[in-house]
Amino acid sequence: MGDTGLRKRREDEKSIQSQEPKTTNLQKELGLISGICIIVGTIIGSGIFISPKSVLSNTEAVGPCLIIWAVCGVLAMLGALCFAELGTMITKSGGEYPYLMEAYGPIPAYLFSWVSLVVMKPSSFAIICLSFSEYVCTPFYVGCKPPVIVVKCLAAAAILFITTVNSLSVRLGSYVQNIFTAAKLVIVAIIIISGLVLLAQGNTKNFENSFEGAQLSVGAISLAFYNGLWAYDGTFGDRVLYPASWVVPLFVAFSTIGAANGSCFTAGRLIYVAGREGHMLKVLSYISVKRLTPAPAIIFHGIIATIYIIPGDINSLVNYFSFAAWLFYGLTILGLIVMRFTRKELERPIKVPIVIPVLVTFISVFLILAPIISKPAWEYLYCVLFILSGLIFYFLFVHYKFGWAQKISKPITMHLQMLMEVVPPEEDPE
Repeated sequence: MGDTGLRKRREDEKSIQSQEPKTTNLQKELGLISGICIIVGTIIGSGIFISPKSVLSNTEAVGPCLIIWAVCGVLAMLGALCFAELGTMITKSGGEYPYLMEAYGPIPAYLFSWVSLVVMKPSSFAIICLSFSEYVCTPFYVGCKPPVIVVKCLAAAAILFITTVNSLSVRLGSYVQNIFTAAKLVIVAIIIISGLVLLAQGNTKNFENSFEGAQLSVGAISLAFYNGLWAYDGTFGDRVLYPASWVVPLFVAFSTIGAANGSCFTAGRLIYVAGREGHMLKVLSYISVKRLTPAPAIIFHGIIATIYIIPGDINSLVNYFSFAAWLFYGLTILGLIVMRFTRKELERPIKVPIVIPVLVTFISVFLILAPIISKPAWEYLYCVLFILSGLIFYFLFVHYKFGWAQKISKPITMHLQMLMEVVPPEEDPE
């Protein structure tokens, strides 16, 4: 009897051990529903709720605002066609990185990776959390704007919460994503149905004299494009759902925190891969021994996003993000044109007319230069400096790998490894 019990206990222990991960590596814990929620959560971010506000403030009239929205849709479609050709011609993962590598070589490709991880992803994370903070604060400050310090502290707290959740557990992060994506779909349905009801009731006075008072300039149009996917007026609920106007800010807050969670989840993995490939500090590719998450990469992402919140607001960060994004979008589309002549041997299952990438490239140049010329701002200079700083990191740690640079980074890596209890990922057993 005793031997039987002991044997059963040993079998149970072996069963438990067999369920434990055999290697220290990122675990595949996302199911189909969680994967869909992450995609939906990152595509429908904060922009859908705050976009008309900034577009309208730059155009000063409903008519030009709607035209810019339509042009943004056409531009997005043309850009998608160009990326369809690039994606079927160069079947490598990594976003714009392999396209820039094939078209221009390693330096522009590395700079895209650098800017994506240090500028675009963290600034996007900061924008979403600031949007969340503003909507949460709105019901408590009726008739006035919430204090800036309150908004920024709450946004920083949101970044801390999301960073902590994703550092602790992949499964916990996926649960958070699923819940807030459901809330996002509810508020989108409310907005669409309420808008259709208002139109059916004949509320079309906003479309009367829709071009009256328009004050357009080159800079205003370009900034309207910048903000077209980011800002939305939170007073919608007061006009449609009164006296339950608090519903919209509440659900929009849920939506934005879900978008921020999805952004943090994906950006953390991108930074992890960049560290593994030697494009960032090696410690960023390490994995938590206890949690099996890319904790250093996620924490790094959260710290950079918090830094962006301190001096910036939503509009300045959108300009900062959009300037960097369109710079590399333009370079990528230009690379498509370049490879039409330099890489003629590549097979192109999808081939768009050359006029499309030429048009998108010209629009990209306009969106990059017009705000700087007409309304120069510090954020553009900061963005350029961040981009150029990537060259320093590239030559020190990637291209030449100077010995003294390695001597500086190794002790830093060792101390961070002990502090966060992280190790390099192991290879999966064959």
